Amino acid sequence: MKTSILAFLFLSLCSNLNSQTLDEAISKMDNERYAEALRSFKGLSEKSPNNGDIYYYWGLCYHKKGEQDSSLLTWKKGYDLDKTSALSHAGFFRVKWVMADKPAANIALTSALELTKGKKLVAKRAEVLRALASAYIESEIKDLDQALTLLTEAIEKDPNNEENYLLQGDALYAKTPQDASLAIKSYNKVLEIKPKSPRGKLRVANIYRAAQNFDLANSIYKEAVSIDSTFAPAYRERAELLMRFEKMNLAIKDWKKYLALNDNIESRYRFVSAMYIAGQYCEVIKEVEQLNQQGFRNFYTERFLAKSYGECKEITDGPRLGLEASDRFFALAPAEQINYIDYRTRGFLLVNMGKDSLGLLEMEKAINLSQEALKDLTFEMVKLYYKTKKYDAAISTYQKREKVIALTANEIFNYGQCYFFGPKNFVLADSLFAKLNQMAPTYANGFYWRARSSFQLDLNNEKWLAKEPYAKTLELIPVEKRAEGSNKKMVIEAAKFMGNYYAVSQEKDPNKTKEYFKIVYDIDPKDEQAKQVLGIK
Repeated sequence: MKTSILAFLFLSLCSNLNSQTLDEAISKMDNERYAEALRSFKGLSEKSPNNGDIYYYWGLCYHKKGEQDSSLLTWKKGYDLDKTSALSHAGFFRVKWVMADKPAANIALTSALELTKGKKLVAKRAEVLRALASAYIESEIKDLDQALTLLTEAIEKDPNNEENYLLQGDALYAKTPQDASLAIKSYNKVLEIKPKSPRGKLRVANIYRAAQNFDLANSIYKEAVSIDSTFAPAYRERAELLMRFEKMNLAIKDWKKYLALNDNIESRYRFVSAMYIAGQYCEVIKEVEQLNQQGFRNFYTERFLAKSYGECKEITDGPRLGLEASDRFFALAPAEQINYIDYRTRGFLLVNMGKDSLGLLEMEKAINLSQEALKDLTFEMVKLYYKTKKYDAAISTYQKREKVIALTANEIFNYGQCYFFGPKNFVLADSLFAKLNQMAPTYANGFYWRARSSFQLDLNNEKWLAKEPYAKTLELIPVEKRAEGSNKKMVIEAAKFMGNYYAVSQEKDPNKTKEYFKIVYDIDPKDEQAKQVLGIK
């Protein structure tokens, strides 16, 4: 009898120790220490290879980490190994639900609930209900009403469990994002039942962050940190808020606090990703180099380096180092992971090294990948083609661009100049400048170039096609600004044309001729033609 009691106590102690270890692994997961949590779940599975509960949370950790395939495989394995665990069936339910196999998912759901009937299984049933509800909330295929029904029962069974209210808040917010009051009420309930938990506050702050309410979101993040200064996700979430509102120095401080609590490669990689998205390229280079020193390198980090070396002004040899990183990226990246931005980055690195033609070849590859690429890159490409006087290539690029997006006035202007300087197609140039005049009726330069292209169509001034646009050019440039910058050339050219018009056309008017050449003389007293017309020696 005594031996039996000791054996029972030993088994109970072992069970309690396993439970505590599982709780510790789940705590690591909740604190976003995913690599440590995964190692813990793996170790637990080695000790208890047929424990479906372990596999459920192991799969959930992969899910939170963003590794969907691994999560589904883990849940499937847990189900295959332990069909006595209700959580195994909950994991298998998630597999089938994600795969849109609703009949099989419903069978798994029913099995999970059947295994948790009875008064002795109240806590376990609530745990399983939460697991099932989370699938309805977090999957792309959602059933928020069903999730809320399951959570109502979970709350009845286990009213003091914060996970109930966190999930309920998630479901309510997803259902009515335009009115988050009920979700906030659920999240605030967490603090009532567990005063030392910051997780509810964090969810509320995230709602205000999504609503672009910086002050309120920041205030609530501060409350979350004050409740538990060791809860790492609070610093990450607040850092993302600060980044959204371009408070980068403060954001980096919070990221550093997050890393102090979660100082591992995975967290640093997350930090690097955030800095990259925020355009903090010099910081990215420093962090990726640290990751590389620890043996961590993948095609994503090479992508980060390629772009960052090209953008960071603190690196003197950035384009060359960026191109080397780009070489490594294209060597490592699977074809399906390469996007047009990668070609764009490579193209501009080459351009910044003075290899414009090679850079443009990379961009040509990119614009064939998607309409988005065509819209994004052709603007930069035409500028480069124009700069290198490859007008025909610029025209071809504009022709592609105008099929997917309305050209701006500035683009129409450059487009017209390409026809003017390149193939010297003055008809098309004139047509584009005429369109520009309609789009920008106060833009003097547009009328000036319309006049120039019109003149090329009427070199002998048989129709005086350039008269109206030259006159408009003079009208649009204020008298006090006629001698400034590029205005000087435009005004002199336009005034001379108008002076000649009144000198030799059917509307001869010596006074007007002198009036226009006086404009020329006032700007350039050394102009010989103006002096001659005005009788000045």
